[in-house]
Amino acid sequence: QVQLVESGGGLVQPGGSLRLSCAASGIIFRNYAMSWLRQAPGKQRELVTTIGNTGSTYYADSVKGRFTISRDNTRNTVYLQMNSLKPEDTAVYYCNLPGTSNWGQGTQVTVSS
Repeated sequence: QVQLVESGGGLVQPGGSLRLSCAASGIIFRNYAMSWLRQAPGKQRELVTTIGNTGSTYYADSVKGRFTISRDNTRNTVYLQMNSLKPEDTAVYYCNLPGTSNWGQGTQVTVSS
């Protein structure tokens, strides 16, 4: 049974930073790509970034240059370093196995002064 558990969200001022973590279990983690998505109030869930099992990355234009995805296969964990945060980054952030219905519970990120 696949489990994804996100952590690290919170309230931060504009321009600040946060690091999210997603711990995975029930899979051979190193074999899978991992994604972060987010859903803001009243909006559809959107893909933020993906890291392949070989370390290749994709970023949505809205976060390029500010967010960095990484993974630690020894800890079965994927990270999202978020810098220069903006109010429009406010959302619930989810990690996901791409192409599957395996989602974490989400972690709230609020960017506000």
